[in-house]
Amino acid sequence: MSVVGLGGIFFRAQDPDALTAWYKENLGVGAGCNASGEGDAGGGDAGEWYWNAVGGNTVFAPFKAATDYWPADKAFMMNLRVRELDALLEKLRAAGIAVRTEAEWDDPTTGRFARIHDPEGNPIELWEEPEQA
Repeated sequence: MSVVGLGGIFFRAQDPDALTAWYKENLGVGAGCNASGEGDAGGGDAGEWYWNAVGGNTVFAPFKAATDYWPADKAFMMNLRVRELDALLEKLRAAGIAVRTEAEWDDPTTGRFARIHDPEGNPIELWEEPEQA
């Protein structure tokens, strides 16, 4: 018997309804969303309580308490797997969302990365996997 995947991400918010709407509008994440953006996302429709995500690898990695990988005042950082990172970043910038990229974050073997924060200051890393040959 073993764990077979991530079942959900739960976190506190000052305004859960507004934050839910922000994630849905800007990232297509949350209840009722299909990760493919095109109807069915790998086996079923999203429901009232869940987001139907596209399968792939998930990193599960506790970091040292003193890490500087994300802001010290936040206990976690979400990493969201994305497709078409450049188009998403353009959309986010057009919505007035600050986007941070660093050339040294990108690597042909691990992919490309960008960072944003949600309206409550939670850090989000956007990750586009490298293209498969």
